[in-house]
Amino acid sequence: MKLTTMTQVTLDGVMQGNGAASDEDRRNGFERGGWARGAGDDETRTFITQTYQRAEAFLFGRRTYELFAGSWGSIDQMRAHPIGVALTEAPKYVASTTLTAPRWEDTTVLRGDLAAAVSELKAKPGGELQVHGSGALTRWLLENDLVDEMTLIVIPVILGQGARLFPATGPDLALDLVQSRVDSKGVTIQVYRPAGRPRYATA
Repeated sequence: MKLTTMTQVTLDGVMQGNGAASDEDRRNGFERGGWARGAGDDETRTFITQTYQRAEAFLFGRRTYELFAGSWGSIDQMRAHPIGVALTEAPKYVASTTLTAPRWEDTTVLRGDLAAAVSELKAKPGGELQVHGSGALTRWLLENDLVDEMTLIVIPVILGQGARLFPATGPDLALDLVQSRVDSKGVTIQVYRPAGRPRYATA
């Protein structure tokens, strides 16, 4: 399977609290949740839905898994949505050392050697192993060269606070642009493939 990630981010790279201003979104004093709600036009929403629908399986960090299980996995209206159907019907894997009783059907908790477990999943036949949200997990997967393709959905807003997808310091990575489009509301979709380390100018 090809491991792909999809993340909604602001222009200043924030990914925290995109959907709503819940208690979870308010951690570390964050007060600007829900910045992605209503963003994007019908084509962008269709693109996101179709992405979920082509997944062979899903991989989550614990925090994102619990948020999704409490919404897409629990609320009848959301479960009936095509995204909810795709999530419910596909196998779900969670990278966690603390989750002991996953409440969503067809969920497997990955413990121990995560790199080996993810590599084993990728070796299975099929389409895509998708990661949505899950910032800490996405960063770890990138650092360990396990991401095949990364989609960023960039919302035209600057928050000035919140957890960012990429921290101020960290490993560097070159990217090849595979696809790019901007919708009628200014939301851009950028699909990249990791391409090793960047090249820097020399004196």
